Amino acid sequence: MRSMTGFGRCIMENELFTQQWEIRSVNGKRLDLKWNLPATVSHLENRFDKLVRRHAVRGRVSIDLSMQFLTTDPDLHFDTARARGMLGALESLAAERGDSYTPDYNALLALPDLWITSSEDVSEDVVAMLENGLTLALDDWNESRETEGAALGHDLLARVLRLEQWTDILRERAPAIREERAAALRERLNEQIAMHNLTDLAETRFLQEAVILLDRLDVTEELTRLTTHLERMRELFASDDDVGRRLDFTLQECFREITTCGNKVPDVQLSRLVVDYKNELEKCREQVQNLE
Repeated sequence: MRSMTGFGRCIMENELFTQQWEIRSVNGKRLDLKWNLPATVSHLENRFDKLVRRHAVRGRVSIDLSMQFLTTDPDLHFDTARARGMLGALESLAAERGDSYTPDYNALLALPDLWITSSEDVSEDVVAMLENGLTLALDDWNESRETEGAALGHDLLARVLRLEQWTDILRERAPAIREERAAALRERLNEQIAMHNLTDLAETRFLQEAVILLDRLDVTEELTRLTTHLERMRELFASDDDVGRRLDFTLQECFREITTCGNKVPDVQLSRLVVDYKNELEKCREQVQNLE
């Protein structure tokens, strides 16, 4: 079980460059990747995209790569014209403000956009190093998401246990309420029959009204389905396949069943319990929205 919210990082250095990957993610209905890559490797986005999709299913994910070149590589070409323009603009700004300005050429070394390459120039060794760094960042990201997912799972399990207890209370109390309502109906019917001298219709009328009332008050099927849904949630906690969506659907079904129970059973105490039940389901739904 993983949360959709997480952060991951990887910093690696070799003789050519230093790479730093940072991954941030928040909730999302589908997987939405946003890339921020240096121009020198921007053409590799589709290749990196496939790698990320093997590690994630849902969420809005921002992936940033910073590269600092440590030495000159034959496959890399410095954009002299662009660098000259940048330095000229800075010199003009300094002169306009009356400040002294001394160019820091080492700073240019850390600007990836000033280094030009083509897809043909990037060797497979460089790509492999970048993919290795991205994979390590993804592992770190997933570890943080699993840690938060475990915390969410413990919270959800505690809430499901509470819901199961409330379901047992409903199951115990509902038959007694049905009998109380049936007895009250019997008393009212007998009063009306005696008042209007309808003895010939007494049995037939009572049976009809009693059957209708008992059908309306019977929540056995709803409670059975509700119990099944809660058991299903327990099973999903141990699953690793699209947990968030399936839990969300199961919670919707729980809402449906408990709402029907509340409508069928006209009892003040149980009505309060049904309200608490719905509130707890809503809290579960909010938590589930964070799960992948």
